[in-house]
Amino acid sequence: MTTVLVTGGAGYIGSHACKMLAREGYTPVTYDSLVTGWQDAVKFGPFEKGDLCDRARLDEVFATYQPTAVMHFAALSQVGESMNHPARYWRNNVEGSLTLLQAAVGGGTQNIVFSSTCATYGDQDNVVLDEDCPQHPINAYGSSKRAIEDMLRDFEVAHGLRHVIFRYFNVAGCDPEAEVGEFHQPETHLIPLVLDAIAGKRDALTIFGTDYDTPDGTCIRDYVHVMDLVEAHIKGLKWLEQGKESRVFNLGTGTGFSVREVIEQAHAVTNREVPVIEGPRRPGDCTKLVSGSTRAEEELGWAPGRSKMRQMIEDAWRWHQSGHYEK
Repeated sequence: MTTVLVTGGAGYIGSHACKMLAREGYTPVTYDSLVTGWQDAVKFGPFEKGDLCDRARLDEVFATYQPTAVMHFAALSQVGESMNHPARYWRNNVEGSLTLLQAAVGGGTQNIVFSSTCATYGDQDNVVLDEDCPQHPINAYGSSKRAIEDMLRDFEVAHGLRHVIFRYFNVAGCDPEAEVGEFHQPETHLIPLVLDAIAGKRDALTIFGTDYDTPDGTCIRDYVHVMDLVEAHIKGLKWLEQGKESRVFNLGTGTGFSVREVIEQAHAVTNREVPVIEGPRRPGDCTKLVSGSTRAEEELGWAPGRSKMRQMIEDAWRWHQSGHYEK
């Protein structure tokens, strides 16, 4: 069986990717430090604990498994934290990715699928965000991801390391069997925060900013179901296996939902009220991020068929009611 090294495979998206890889006949090897990941989420292949910045450990894992490709999800990803502690993001995300790419080249791996972000575009309101839009990130998280994209291009020129880069929007939902789900400590993502507030696991949901230039004053985001997202990663992997050129793809639906609209949908799904507190804006938050790209659909044959807000909330709610990982 073909082996794929999945960095961050114990995290929310990475664990779903491992499940999809196993279903498609690959052997996913999770490489994770468990700083933000959960060992209970590693269910679909071998687990190797290690830090991205540990070259010796990475060399050992590459030598043991000889993966033909890497899916690189491991990263710190909190926008607010990145504004207050940028050094953590440059060290973990950029230095860690550099060490990973060096180990991949040293281990003979030639293909990498990289989890980037729409945050590389920055705050470009009323602009159709496609892959050719200029990248002007306004927070250290987005800046670190853009730097890794540049690094990948340089490594291809120098070492032939080919890549598919996915810049995606907000991710939600869980797998149909609710085997793995979205759970962070601390939690910063809107849908799990809403569901925690509904379930009484937090006193209220704080809306950060109600004076944005949007119809209801709250930020607007494009949401993608996690299973649609990891399906795109499988297609990106096969794209590289077929010898096609390195490529960048946005992953979004083209439809945006404001914070208040997400709250309304969660109320409709659960038939429970969402306790809300209105707070000030957070530094680094963009007003509106919505994809206008069709490249993934046209070239990869990808269709975000599960990415309806009601379904994403229903799936996430089922996970929230089933129990969480514990450290």
